[in-house]
Amino acid sequence: MTSEYELPSVEELPPAPPAWYLTGGTAAGKSAVALELAERLNAEIVSLDSMTLYCDMDIGTAKPSAADRARVPHHLLDIVSPDQEFSLSQYVKAAHAAISEISSREKEVLFVGGTPLYLKSLLRGVYQGPPADWEFRELIESELKSVPIEALHERLQLIDPLAAAKLHPHDKRRIIRALEVFRATGQPLSHRQTHFDDGRAADQCRVFVLDWPRKELHQRINARVEQMFAGGLIDEVKELTRKYGTLSRTAAQAVGYREVLDFLASDQSSFKVCLERVQARTRQFARRQNTWFKSLSECTFVPQKADLSTADRAAEILRIQTARSMPTR
Repeated sequence: MTSEYELPSVEELPPAPPAWYLTGGTAAGKSAVALELAERLNAEIVSLDSMTLYCDMDIGTAKPSAADRARVPHHLLDIVSPDQEFSLSQYVKAAHAAISEISSREKEVLFVGGTPLYLKSLLRGVYQGPPADWEFRELIESELKSVPIEALHERLQLIDPLAAAKLHPHDKRRIIRALEVFRATGQPLSHRQTHFDDGRAADQCRVFVLDWPRKELHQRINARVEQMFAGGLIDEVKELTRKYGTLSRTAAQAVGYREVLDFLASDQSSFKVCLERVQARTRQFARRQNTWFKSLSECTFVPQKADLSTADRAAEILRIQTARSMPTR
């Protein structure tokens, strides 16, 4: 299912053509606002979410419903089996293809979702680098059982001080990736990525972040997680394992799915503990999302209040963009 998106020889991917973007933290209400906004823009929606790509992962990803998809056409949903990996380069290629297809119908393109790396890659392009070396990663993971993560960061400082300076000493995944790229290419990852570091001003883009106060967003997250469990998340995960066996590394690490998989594999864990773990990890993920959005100069933050309607939220985004487009005297 993934072969048509393979880009094995492509290392540098260009920025995407101009489009609209609606993003924000988990449970920010993006899907509802997106439908309203798409109708007003005469747009079709393209997923900007790394987990809604997967078939049969519906409840835990808050995937748009059949009614939502009938109301506004959606793209890049359900395009890969959850036992398959799907790389960043594959996503970017698929996103470019979706833009071309939608534009050919003289429709606007509206990206909707909360995966910051996808957003940055579409806005600025990306140096993808060599494919993942899972043997190397497993070797490092084994090594980390006996040495602290700080030792890995110190190793990166020796070969790529610029990348090390940008990464938190505990950012294990990105530290390993930087080491992996150097091992495969003999060149520091930071040297190849510099070209993609510069962003544009927010008023030159159409990238809107639904920005909730932290306390309110956490309340929304907690409520959503409870709804997911009430809606059958545990049964969904059971069916995934029955149908596909072992999930891919990416799918199995998805927020909510990892905790339920652990719950199903353990006789010691309780349902309440599982639910609370999903809530806690989702709140942590939302904080990381917000950090990413703040680092992107292209983003316009749109303050959210509980008493605003979905129509009001969409109207405010259009008001901001219209004001930018008006000539100054």
